[in-house]
Amino acid sequence: MNDQKVIIIGAGLSGLMLAYLLNQKGIQAFVLEANDRIGGRINTITGTSGVTIEMGATWFSKQHPTLLSLLDKLEIPYFKQHTKGISLFETMSFVPPQKFEIPDSEEPSYRIQGGTQTLINKLVTEIGIETIRTNSKVTAIKELGNQLEVTDSNGKQFLADKVVATLPPHLLIKTVEFEPTLADDLVELAKKTHTWMGESIKFAVEYASPFWREKNFSGTLFSHASIAQEMYDHTTFDGTGFALKGFLNGGSHTLTLAARQEKVIKQLTSLFGPEAENYLAYHEKVWREAELTFLPYEDLVMAHQNNGHAAYKKPLYSNKFYFSGAETASINPGYMDGAINAAIHIASQF
Repeated sequence: MNDQKVIIIGAGLSGLMLAYLLNQKGIQAFVLEANDRIGGRINTITGTSGVTIEMGATWFSKQHPTLLSLLDKLEIPYFKQHTKGISLFETMSFVPPQKFEIPDSEEPSYRIQGGTQTLINKLVTEIGIETIRTNSKVTAIKELGNQLEVTDSNGKQFLADKVVATLPPHLLIKTVEFEPTLADDLVELAKKTHTWMGESIKFAVEYASPFWREKNFSGTLFSHASIAQEMYDHTTFDGTGFALKGFLNGGSHTLTLAARQEKVIKQLTSLFGPEAENYLAYHEKVWREAELTFLPYEDLVMAHQNNGHAAYKKPLYSNKFYFSGAETASINPGYMDGAINAAIHIASQF
């Protein structure tokens, strides 16, 4: 076993993937996670009926070959997103929704059987839960000779030969104090780097049966007129749990949860009929309220902005500190595939 001490900041997909890759090289990494749960922006919850619901990263396709290769290697099965039936597109509030059908020839999206958390759980098993410390929010990184000293919110200090931060760059710059301080241009770049999922509000409405399918609706919706802007059938792969899931208008974060829920049910009822009112539970995740993932930008930052920037490829502090994470990936930044590609890039340098 390589006795090099490595600390990875963040137990999301990129951090766990990096720990897994380093482990295969005989390097044991220690992962510090600020949250009380493991997974980062992968967040699978279980509904009242037992249906698994994704409040974070969900879909992937053949455009994400690195992720697909990893799932095959770890023997994690996945299945095609249900799209059969009539899909809807709301253009304006006073116009009936347009109806269309997605052809079978269109490139499918996939979901992981049992929920995306299955991938996280598998990586944790591979690297060992004992290598991960939760509730350990990193607050400072200080160069001490040939090592880096990492301090967490509990006042605990760790020494490492190398440190890899997998947090979104904007969050990292806002929450961690560096000594020596980082270059001004790098700080400004990080402040203007988009954080994936940050503005998203994910919602799901859980049902006892897929009544929309019985009416020949696919469950797919796109809307420019109502609170739910994008939605899909979220039935489990084995057909035992049922939900409709998607994204709410980002501006609706100013409303209360109850107000958003009321608007969603009203929208679904207008589209699918009174059966939509007979739901088991309403779930949502307002990612901008997850302070361990997202903090507001100082200026306007667009989607994709500065993701994969070349500056994130350069290690700092004499090759002791590295940027990683989905936002730093050159390929598919922001996506699960990007998170994995970022980890592969870093692991290749060790």
